[in-house]
Amino acid sequence: MLFNSFHFLLFFPAVVLAYFIVPAKLRYLWLLAASYYFYMSWNAKYAVLIAFSTFVTWASGLLLGICKKQGIKHTAGKWVVALSFLINLGILAFFKYFDFALGNVNALLSRMGFAAIERRFDLVLPVGISFYTFQALSYTMDVYREEIEPEKNIAKYALFVSFFPQLVAGPIERSKNLLRQIDAIDRVSIRTLCDYDRIASGLRIMLWGYFQKMVIADRIAILVNTVFDSWYFYGTVELVLAAAAFSIQIYCDFNSYSTIAVGAAKVMGFTLMENFDTPYFARSIQEFWRRWHISLSTWFKDYLYIPLGGSRCSKLRRYRNLLVTFLVSGLWHGASWHFVVWGGIHGALQVAAAETRGLRDRLYERFHTKRASFSFQLGQVASTFVLTTFAWIFFRAESLSQAFSYIERIFTKPDWWALSDGTVYRLGLKRVEMNILLSSLWVLFAASLVKYKNHETLDVFLTKQCAWFRWLAVAGLFAYVFLFGIYGPGFDASQFIYFQF
Repeated sequence: MLFNSFHFLLFFPAVVLAYFIVPAKLRYLWLLAASYYFYMSWNAKYAVLIAFSTFVTWASGLLLGICKKQGIKHTAGKWVVALSFLINLGILAFFKYFDFALGNVNALLSRMGFAAIERRFDLVLPVGISFYTFQALSYTMDVYREEIEPEKNIAKYALFVSFFPQLVAGPIERSKNLLRQIDAIDRVSIRTLCDYDRIASGLRIMLWGYFQKMVIADRIAILVNTVFDSWYFYGTVELVLAAAAFSIQIYCDFNSYSTIAVGAAKVMGFTLMENFDTPYFARSIQEFWRRWHISLSTWFKDYLYIPLGGSRCSKLRRYRNLLVTFLVSGLWHGASWHFVVWGGIHGALQVAAAETRGLRDRLYERFHTKRASFSFQLGQVASTFVLTTFAWIFFRAESLSQAFSYIERIFTKPDWWALSDGTVYRLGLKRVEMNILLSSLWVLFAASLVKYKNHETLDVFLTKQCAWFRWLAVAGLFAYVFLFGIYGPGFDASQFIYFQF
């Protein structure tokens, strides 16, 4: 069930209304049933996987609690954690990476002159498996680290793993945040639950997410797909434009899902973590990753980078930890080498930035560079955007060879006349559609600038304004989505990019 489908627009109000009406002791059971229905609307049989993952990690938590009481946490507890990770990551690896691994083994066998292994499963990747697996595993680690007590109520824990607003594309929640809220929902008064200001705020947040998805992401996707699907026909201008457009598309597409998820949860009284914080205003790759997909980057930091040694080790080990973390992050995004290279590029850029920091500082001092000036900081933002856009080419390409060919063509097929001969209006979007896109990007830029400068979301900004301004902004945004949203042929909802991960 997609957020931008008519199915969800019927499902969500019905779930919320019943949630407000049912007895307090049954609220978590109702949300659990609604969450499983939400997930099973894609493929009912894969609900068995999420249920199994839920049981394994829940049981692991209970066993860790027993180990703690018996004083054997540091011995038996480690085996419990290892087994939980082995089972859950084994399921993830089988469905997501088996065919990828087999293809690479066959390629190696072919080079060595041996016959290929014919066994292939052609598995369909269960929606959201990477997200809910990581969320469940974080619970196991949090219990082991004694950051949270084991959850004895399996139904409440199952709701934590399957909570429908953020189930299939995040944000990847921590038990310290979401599970504690779930534990408390049967103690929330009906007056608090039906708070008008909170519900209105949640709906405004959802509307902003729909604007990013249906008006910007799905519209700019037409241009991106037109060029990337036939990249060999285009020259420098179109290829660069499409790469920059994809940077905007993936941000708006992924951020829109997280935004709608945060808004939907808020309507029901839950607070989810922020997943994006104006990442394209970042002035370095390091800062970019503090602002991009925050729930995943902090997950890798807490559960991979720091256990590897983090930064409290020698320089070489610190660089190794960075590279391993980003290579694994790339592989998490997809079972293909172009995703691994994408992660490797970001890791290499971070290593290069750390290694050259002293040299750059000396050069800035030598040439009396005003690092606090607007022009210098603008240059940092622009250069970071260029680097991330370059890396996004590997992410968007269908294969590693296509990514390299795409980049090669950028540098070998100049067509600067395309800037003035109307070529940009022949890339899937006609002039009117392009103008709608450009005006929408200005709205996005203004909202992002407000957030960057004031450190507050668009909704918080609107809350501080006069009522007439707030209602005018909401009405205008709603009309914009209604009139200019991309609804697809036959009003088929467009899938979110991160569903494939």
